[in-house]
Amino acid sequence: MTPADRFAASRTLQARVFRLGEEPDDDLSATTSPEERLAMVAELSRRMWELTGRPSPSYTRATMPVRVIRRV
Repeated sequence: MTPADRFAASRTLQARVFRLGEEPDDDLSATTSPEERLAMVAELSRRMWELTGRPSPSYTRATMPVRVIRRV
């Protein structure tokens, strides 16, 4: 994605302004299904990777770069 493409994409972003302490509740569980919330996270993740200008990671679940630390 070129800088011009990123600029054009940023023109479609929406923002809302709230007074401090009057922000809406972020809990969407009463109005959306788990599937809808997962789709929202997937879309936001895709968009954020696009904004970096770097390719999305392409590894399998088995080869994800994570480390499990178990508490004893």
